Amino acid sequence: MCLSLNKTAIIDKGKQIILQEAASLNRIAELLDHNFFSAVELLGQCRGKVIISGMGKSGIVGQKIAATFSSTGTTALFMHPAEAAHGDLGVVSQEDIVICLSKSGMSEELNFILPALRKIGVSIIAFTGNKRSYLAEKADVVLDVFVEQEACPFDLAPTTSTTAMLAMGDALAICLMQEKNFTPQDFAVTHPKGSLGRRLTMKVSDIMVTSDALPVVAETAPVTDLILEMTSKRFGVSGIVDSSGRLSGIFTDGDLRRLIQKGNDFLALHAGDVMSRDPKTVPEDTLAKHCLEILETHRITQLLVCDKENRPSGLIHIHDLITLGL
Repeated sequence: MCLSLNKTAIIDKGKQIILQEAASLNRIAELLDHNFFSAVELLGQCRGKVIISGMGKSGIVGQKIAATFSSTGTTALFMHPAEAAHGDLGVVSQEDIVICLSKSGMSEELNFILPALRKIGVSIIAFTGNKRSYLAEKADVVLDVFVEQEACPFDLAPTTSTTAMLAMGDALAICLMQEKNFTPQDFAVTHPKGSLGRRLTMKVSDIMVTSDALPVVAETAPVTDLILEMTSKRFGVSGIVDSSGRLSGIFTDGDLRRLIQKGNDFLALHAGDVMSRDPKTVPEDTLAKHCLEILETHRITQLLVCDKENRPSGLIHIHDLITLGL
């Protein structure tokens, strides 16, 4: 097939489609009523699972809604209605709530299992654009996701209608999350891997440089030893400690450049003579994301990590945090 592409026309059409779907979402938002509250209330009282079911594109949206519920504090799963009629209904218990998605409310596979769901005794929430449908009649709560027209020029391919269902599912999940006082710490439990989990759980103690790799010298060390320590450890910095091992200052490659520019005979000095006092430090239990905020705020590239006695125990470099996707 040879396409005759018109750049301006295609961009304009893309904007038109997005605006059309946005207008449908605005309409659904304006019509949101007590039924939405009833759905949130019902879900909040659920002692079992939330089970999402739908056919075709509605089913794909249902899978995403189930994933959103699960990741925000509500146990949920997707159940294919055709498979449900062949044994998967065994996953459903009386304490569960089933959310059924169907634009027309007349999906044969979905409607076939409704009597069985009623027999089990579950509550049913329907997402449908047809409030007079069989699905709507059998549901305890009906959420109206009616759209006047699909974005498809033939009004056939599920587009605007599935966007509406997805938005309704997001609204339910987030309202429920807030009612349950679901916290970022709770969120981290269900997202242990990836940048989200790392940002919410990783501490500097998990990634800091320690032991022999940590650049530290005593106040009494010659400047030559200080420079060697700073350069050999390749962080461009060295901590300086007093006789009890507590941090008293810091020396950076910037400090070295400034000494050279002054032209003084600094090589005869000691680390304590050239150090910068009161450096920025963080405790070992600091979240890595907070450490990154400190580095960015003060426009520095590394931070010393100190224990409760203010003894250096590690070092964090901004490159390590960026590499981890924080």
